[in-house]
Amino acid sequence: MTTTQTDHPDVRQKGLARMAETLAGWTQKWFPDAYIFALAGVVLVAIAALAIGASPKAVVDSFGNGFWDLTAFTLQMAMVVLTGYVVATSPPVARLIDRLAQVPNSARTAVSFVAVLSMSVSFVNWGLSLIFGGLLARAVARRADLHVDYRALGAAAFMGLGAVWALGMSSSAAQLQATKASIPPALLKVTGVLDFGTTIFTWQSLLTLLILMVLTTVIAHFSAPTGSAVKTAADLGVDLDDQPEPPAEKSRPGEWLEYSRVLPILAGVLTLGWLVSHLLTLPILSVVSSLNGYLLVFLMLGLVLHGTPRKFLQSVTKAVPATAGILVQFPLYAAMAAILTKATGAGGLSVSEHLAHFFTSIGGNGAFAVIIAIYTAILGMFVPSGGGKWLVEAPYVMQSATDVNMNLGWTVQIYNMAEALPNLVNPFFMLPLLAVLGLRARDLVGFTFQQFLFHLPVVLLLAWLLGMTFEFVPPVIPN
Repeated sequence: MTTTQTDHPDVRQKGLARMAETLAGWTQKWFPDAYIFALAGVVLVAIAALAIGASPKAVVDSFGNGFWDLTAFTLQMAMVVLTGYVVATSPPVARLIDRLAQVPNSARTAVSFVAVLSMSVSFVNWGLSLIFGGLLARAVARRADLHVDYRALGAAAFMGLGAVWALGMSSSAAQLQATKASIPPALLKVTGVLDFGTTIFTWQSLLTLLILMVLTTVIAHFSAPTGSAVKTAADLGVDLDDQPEPPAEKSRPGEWLEYSRVLPILAGVLTLGWLVSHLLTLPILSVVSSLNGYLLVFLMLGLVLHGTPRKFLQSVTKAVPATAGILVQFPLYAAMAAILTKATGAGGLSVSEHLAHFFTSIGGNGAFAVIIAIYTAILGMFVPSGGGKWLVEAPYVMQSATDVNMNLGWTVQIYNMAEALPNLVNPFFMLPLLAVLGLRARDLVGFTFQQFLFHLPVVLLLAWLLGMTFEFVPPVIPN
């Protein structure tokens, strides 16, 4: 068969699609598995700690003692995958996703459609966005009438996390700053309590969210490969069958409860009672954005939606292998964070504090917003944990913001804007999605890195320009 000019990928692909294809090809060849990325990061920060004068004993002690610091978070992230998968593969939600997957009428529209829904859901809850976006991408990829690139779909499904997650209501930093009981005493003395009216729901933050969503959607649309450059799920060896196996026939009387809807309904009633009780006694945002509460509700919701314990457990069994990467990789990030923050060198300063002092020392004269955004993005490459990193970064960043008369609420949002940037490069938060998609980080990073190249200057520009619209408001320190 003779290849026509329009079939040749180097001729057909233009603009963003050509750029994405080039980056995708490079990352598939050179980008290591996410676990290798984590191992290399640990070695790099250990060398950095030794370079600032930390003793080898301090480095190895920080590594070993901090290795399990994220144990609870590791379990939570594994449960994010499991609960999201179980809910999304339940018959009612699977039918909804299948209907949504029929909306796009072209391959590129499908990619941008997945990106928009992923970012929209992420504003409410980033954990749901990962799994919902991943399963929507799989449903779209199953359409025989769309010759759509599975890598581009997967990258679009990640945009809720990679583009806007920290500007939404589940932002760890904004949630912490709005909850007096959660703010460490040392930080509370610097910032006071900053409710969502000073962070998430300022017009500057909402405008930033809108701009980034539009930018992300346009890039996702025009960077999707077409024609012979497309790599479908089948080309990548991914099985798209999300249907649970039919339950086996009852073989003994003791199995009748496994096929009964009674226990799931009762468990659902208990969960609903807990949810109503908390909504009546606590601020609604603190309830809907609580990760533990989210996991409880979604686990029980999955049980109810599947109808019987047997069907629920079949779905759980299918979801468990998807958590493997999280279980072995997150401890390395915990060790990395411990070395960065606890292995001190000359003057009793850690690597993290050396970085902070460097950036804040040159952050005056209107450049503070840009410097803090750059610092947050750089540190996020090595400590990709929104809530945990804010606890490390906030005391000296917020004190510096006060010193240069920068609005504290906007400083939190500068952090949130920049916090998403490392996710486009570092596959830490990509792991749950990769498990759902059946892909590796190298399959998506070419597309997400392209987003990073566009997002970085836009985020820095917005942090600077919109920061000029704020006035400094001295913090109100509660008694």
